[in-house]
Amino acid sequence: MFEGKLVRLRSLRFEDAEHHLRWRNDPEVVRWATAGDPCFGPVTAEALGLGFETMLRLNPRESAVFTVEDLVGGSVIGMADYRDLDPYVGVATLGVTIGEREFWGRGHGSDALRLLVDHLFGAYGLSRLELDTWSGNERAVRAFTRLGFREEGRRRSAVLLDGKRYDSVLFGMLREEWANPA
Repeated sequence: MFEGKLVRLRSLRFEDAEHHLRWRNDPEVVRWATAGDPCFGPVTAEALGLGFETMLRLNPRESAVFTVEDLVGGSVIGMADYRDLDPYVGVATLGVTIGEREFWGRGHGSDALRLLVDHLFGAYGLSRLELDTWSGNERAVRAFTRLGFREEGRRRSAVLLDGKRYDSVLFGMLREEWANPA
């Protein structure tokens, strides 16, 4: 569907559920993706199946989930999504998770996010994109900043992980700040 330097984003397929189940039951993936949010995982195959059916039927004018594939080997390595797309205001919220640990810190998540930003600014003509993470996920903070997202706010001590408090950090990017035309 969309090809970058390291990854391809393609439409979600039913068979991708097995990967989502594995990632959402991997404590390290849950930790880094959501600061251990129990709504993300662990999850049963039955519960994931119900949610997955909904994801397969999402209206792309509002939200979508893509599968992230490694370009070299073609393996499924993660997911990228957008949600809360408001065409009137011109805003959407993004997310990316690389679930396969061997691809962490190698630029695959940044490449997937770059493709998603290109798509949303291009296809939907949005004026603003936003995403968030927790302050302990320094790898995500660096990746978002390198791509041109700006920190716009913090909800102090809003995240509790392993008995320690972290901030929830909001990032945003305006269309005119997007400096990556290809």
